[in-house]
Amino acid sequence: MTQKYLLSIYQPDGDAPPPEVLGPIMANLEALNEEMRAKGAWVFAVGLHPPSTATVLKAKGDDVLMTDGPFTEGKEHIGGFTVIQAEDLDEALEWGRRLAGVLSPLSIEVRPIAG
Repeated sequence: MTQKYLLSIYQPDGDAPPPEVLGPIMANLEALNEEMRAKGAWVFAVGLHPPSTATVLKAKGDDVLMTDGPFTEGKEHIGGFTVIQAEDLDEALEWGRRLAGVLSPLSIEVRPIAG
């Protein structure tokens, strides 16, 4: 039975690389996504807007407090993620390793999805 895994992509705050740098990275990322699709591992992937676009909601009694900006301040944030399905953690880690290679020097966190 397969298990779903979240491959979170951590990136530094700031502007994206210039097109001449980002273009080849995105082409390699699409090639890896295609390979994941072909092998039945890819479920979906998304990129996120910068953390400055976030709104945090927190219930306090009968009220819900709203604040602009990310939940936590930091020098890195989740810039996107991929959801895969894999037979086991080793297979998920191999896809995570491949993703880390494409997106180097960014960090990839591999975590099983509950349920």
